[in-house]
Amino acid sequence: MLKILLSLLAIFIISGCASSTAGGVVGANRSQLMLVSADDMNKQSSLAYSEVLQKAKTAGTLDKDVKITQQVNRVAKRLIAQVGAFRTDARSWQWQVHTIDEDTLNAWCMPGGRIVVYSGIIKRLGLNDAELAAVLGHEMAHALREHSREQASSEEIKNLGLVAVASIFKLGGVAQTGLNIAAKYTFTLPFSRSHESEADAIGTELMARAGYDPKAAVNVWKKMQALSSTSTPEILSTHPSNQTRIDELSKIAQKLEPIYQNAKK
Repeated sequence: MLKILLSLLAIFIISGCASSTAGGVVGANRSQLMLVSADDMNKQSSLAYSEVLQKAKTAGTLDKDVKITQQVNRVAKRLIAQVGAFRTDARSWQWQVHTIDEDTLNAWCMPGGRIVVYSGIIKRLGLNDAELAAVLGHEMAHALREHSREQASSEEIKNLGLVAVASIFKLGGVAQTGLNIAAKYTFTLPFSRSHESEADAIGTELMARAGYDPKAAVNVWKKMQALSSTSTPEILSTHPSNQTRIDELSKIAQKLEPIYQNAKK
């Protein structure tokens, strides 16, 4: 039984490995585990996005701040024009861009190019266009690399493995919970941190190609660091530490300087 399950896992992993994007200058082309279908992820994100927009519309917060909405759309348009550097099919995605007037330090991009930016991140960090491009580019990178789909696929493998182990060794509920905790800190977390770092790299290249100074990405995280009142140990975080991000983005910005200078011409 165990051999059969392991064989099935191996087949799933081998057949589901591919890279969702070209590497770009930053070289983001590692092999990814993709077992969940892109179509399923797209349908689910479409429904979820519609629900978020409807709630914001009902609350009167959807695209309420005209100045911020115009800024977000202006920057997003320039970034979307550059997505072909990583995947040509993304040029034909039905990109959607909206803002929600809420004091939330967040922005995101769902599979298929469905973007929401909360006014709080722009107001509280005082983001100019280049800094906003760093935030948007990062979130768009998650969609381009299909990190949500990859994470869902990893969860599928994890859940299949946990069920198999619990069944074989006849483990009860407590043991099952322990296995989930172990999987979270030895399997899920490293992937999450990897996704964040990868999105930083791709997003910074997107902004450089769009003619925004990539050093602005460093500024964003310096502002984020100044705003943070507490610091979570990186080993227990799903995100790289602010300082790690600043250091890595500084190196990436230097690497992308020729791309940025060429885009300005």
